[in-house]
Amino acid sequence: MVTIGDVARAAGVSRSTASYALSGKRTISMEVRERVNDAVRELGYTPNAGARALATSQTMVIGLLAQFLEDEFAPAMLQYMLGVSDTARELGYDILLVTEADGARALRRITDSQMVDGVVLLNVAQDDVRLPILRAAPQPGALVGLPGDCSGLDVFDLDFEEAGRIMVNHMHRLGHRELILVSQPEHVVERGGAYVWRLQDAALQQARVRGIRLHTAFGESRQPAVGRTLHALLDSHPSATGLLLNNEAAAAALPTVLHERGLTVPADLSVIGRYSDEFARTFSLSFSSIESAPDRLGRMAVRQLVRRIESSDTAAEPYVVRFISPELVDRGSTAAPGSRRDGSHSRRPQ
Repeated sequence: MVTIGDVARAAGVSRSTASYALSGKRTISMEVRERVNDAVRELGYTPNAGARALATSQTMVIGLLAQFLEDEFAPAMLQYMLGVSDTARELGYDILLVTEADGARALRRITDSQMVDGVVLLNVAQDDVRLPILRAAPQPGALVGLPGDCSGLDVFDLDFEEAGRIMVNHMHRLGHRELILVSQPEHVVERGGAYVWRLQDAALQQARVRGIRLHTAFGESRQPAVGRTLHALLDSHPSATGLLLNNEAAAAALPTVLHERGLTVPADLSVIGRYSDEFARTFSLSFSSIESAPDRLGRMAVRQLVRRIESSDTAAEPYVVRFISPELVDRGSTAAPGSRRDGSHSRRPQ
């Protein structure tokens, strides 16, 4: 087995210098650090986690608390998790994924036992019961998602209010005056998923400003239920010319619904979703969308968390709340309202 002594000999430095170069506990010149890193790569050296924890009081592990909830679309959650895990790996940290239903108890267990150096929380609720525990923990924490109280934590999220305004404004510029907005399931709102009402409330307000009639509804997280909801909404609002989707499951189901109704986009119906470019590729979606940037949010959260873990002076620094500005990715699914083949887009198969 390769040891730190082997690395030191290959790099032409003392054992302690090699150790300091890897741990970052002392200032080492860039030239020496590069030699040590080259030796690590050449020899395939892997530090002993137990010895490293004893020597540095660090585990080099980040706790990631996430849940696969039945009323949320699992593939969308996976993208946030990948953004966190990939960035942690780049920075030399492993991930301890915790998916227990009792998130508060799980968080207390991993922080009290010093199993991790810091924690990233996903599925953040408006009044999240995990936050008081994380604020009191000796380890720093970062959130992907905006709670009602951000104090004592670093917070990163998409600007969902601006996303709602962009959706409505884009449709207004094209001449649309009646739209449908499909949001996440109502259970997500009931348990405090603020991103749902943040986008919806902003879209409704902007629609009033623009003189647009906006119908709002909650959609399910799975087929075939969400497909039935889309059909029912298009039946109920035959004069609506645009569809806004803050629901990934609805976006994934929409191509089938359009095919069953004999509709084309954007000739019969303009569509804007809210999901990532990777999500669009995975499900072969050609709809324009607000980029939800899960990978970028994960990177931001982990980099800030590692900065707090590795710096001795971040306790005095103010906590940050940072929003990603939404960007509309144009995939050609919106246009001015046009004439339809049968005069209505509520047609369903006979």
